[in-house]
Amino acid sequence: MQYPAGKSAEYSNQVLRFLDGSEQRYRDSKSALHTWIVRLDALDESEMDTLQQFFLNQQGTFGSFSFTDPWDNTEYSDCSIDQEVLDLQFYADLRGKTSLVIRENRTQ
Repeated sequence: MQYPAGKSAEYSNQVLRFLDGSEQRYRDSKSALHTWIVRLDALDESEMDTLQQFFLNQQGTFGSFSFTDPWDNTEYSDCSIDQEVLDLQFYADLRGKTSLVIRENRTQ
């Protein structure tokens, strides 16, 4: 992973509103859902081929794989790519760049 990189954690909350105007709030799950933005620059042709093959093997958003959070080394066993198209850009001889959005899948 190269920096700058992005990471987010999202909680899924629900709000029930009653006829008297009061509300009850609860979480749909006990933990946050994580997303990482992996930016990769200065890739050579071999690295770009490897990324493209990984993307094809995952069938875009369909596949599931293990991802280790680079900030705290926590391994998340069920993650997917969160984009349908891999945008590989060549900007010089043997130099390219791309970015991947990886999301943790919710397991109930």
